[in-house]
Amino acid sequence: MKKSKMILGLSLVAISGLVLIAADHIDAPSVTGNAADITDMYAFQGQDTNNLVFAVNTQGLLSPGATGAATFSENVMIEVNIDNTGDNVEDLVIQAIRKGDKMYFFGPYAPSVKGTSSTIDVSKASGSVAISKYGATATVATENGMKFFAGPRDDPFFFDLGQFQAILGSTATAFNNPGTDTFAETNVLAVVIEVPKSKLGTADAINVWSETKKKQ
Repeated sequence: MKKSKMILGLSLVAISGLVLIAADHIDAPSVTGNAADITDMYAFQGQDTNNLVFAVNTQGLLSPGATGAATFSENVMIEVNIDNTGDNVEDLVIQAIRKGDKMYFFGPYAPSVKGTSSTIDVSKASGSVAISKYGATATVATENGMKFFAGPRDDPFFFDLGQFQAILGSTATAFNNPGTDTFAETNVLAVVIEVPKSKLGTADAINVWSETKKKQ
């Protein structure tokens, strides 16, 4: 059984019951804007209410001119961690890693290694999808009862950074409605997985977080 060892590069931690939104668009210079930089994670119920959708966005603040050249790295794995026992330790993982012009997915499965390092158990492959190109119709693949997408998307996160800074500087006391979207006309590289709830255990609520891990 072939396994690849991955070491933690950048972590975004967020805990969810059914719906989760978390954001972190600007990190340390060594990771900001590269394939290891997670901007957001979303977890929500699918249109098919028997399914959950996990979306992990990376490489935020891409201008339209820069988006076409942005790529996922073959040396960076995106990992969704799922705790279904309430102890904040991953019981299941869903892993995604690029090879050539495709994104390959593994899981959900119980990992043999937990914490800041991971291995990929290739026997747990669940599907793959061609990485969508900027400006082209999105490609979605369906395999093993799951759906997969990988590629550029408009950044869905709304935040008025200017007003936030004004509040911090005591020149404003509240956000405007609707305010100014600082991330308008910027893009991200997204990985999206839709998975039947039956593959995630029987807990009424789960904790979810995502990481990027670099190959060593």
